[in-house]
Amino acid sequence: MRVEPLTASIGAELVGLNLADAIHDDDLFAEIRAALLQHKVLFLRDQDISRAEHVAFAERFGQLEDHPVAGSHPQYPGLVQIYKQPDQPMDRYENAWHTDATWREAPPMGCVLRCVEGPAVGADTMWANMVLAYENLPAHVKTEIAGLRARHSIEASFGAAMPIEKRLALKEQYPDPEHPVVRIHPETGEKVLFVNAFTTHFTNFHTAAHVRYGQDYNPGGADLLRYLVSQAFIPEYQVRWRWKPNSMAIWDNRSTQHYAVMDYAPCHRKMERAAIIGDKPFGIGERDIKARTPETALA
Repeated sequence: MRVEPLTASIGAELVGLNLADAIHDDDLFAEIRAALLQHKVLFLRDQDISRAEHVAFAERFGQLEDHPVAGSHPQYPGLVQIYKQPDQPMDRYENAWHTDATWREAPPMGCVLRCVEGPAVGADTMWANMVLAYENLPAHVKTEIAGLRARHSIEASFGAAMPIEKRLALKEQYPDPEHPVVRIHPETGEKVLFVNAFTTHFTNFHTAAHVRYGQDYNPGGADLLRYLVSQAFIPEYQVRWRWKPNSMAIWDNRSTQHYAVMDYAPCHRKMERAAIIGDKPFGIGERDIKARTPETALA
């Protein structure tokens, strides 16, 4: 297996590898996991693997989870089918910078995505390194957001177009969780800027330290949130992947955001994704953690 970086900041292609071999090869899987922690998203070409092998590889990271809106394959729970058809309205929830399912109390730790069918050109996906996005923030912004927390909502995103009864039922099933604005990566100890398209507002911004009068609250907090969300838009933090059938991507959902470029209508685009259950995010000072390198994170 060769690991070939695709940019200076994020992403690498794994060459000379059949991903199915890592299902039973502990040493090979450990190499892949270490590369994932280092590069944050990994790409592979020509992976003619079965759905059972796709699921089995993803389950090496942990238990898989279904999606409450996007359906899973009937024979393979946890293998979500993201199918776009030319005769259907385009889904607008992918073409925004987001970290998957931060509307969960414990968002996924990562995902394994395979292209089943796609257009000859277009339908790329982009990823952004949110560790680098945090590192490059001005010092005064880092100070301001060190203890901030924010709400993330499925109701305000997937639920927004639903009839009110379904929307409220969805929110009851998935109440808006509160996550730290700066997340500590549980394996590497890196600080991650952890706000995205699912983030609605800060929950502890309206304090004497931030607000002189009540009217400061809305523009002050909202402007800061927009600024932080916009950090994913910076090209120097990004990698872009052109899909072909049987191409795959594996990403660390704790340290990245991604954006599915919706420039291919009217065409088919069929993707299958396995999301691995993660842990509840913690922020600066919320847990005593010793930072680890990708080499020691598996110890």
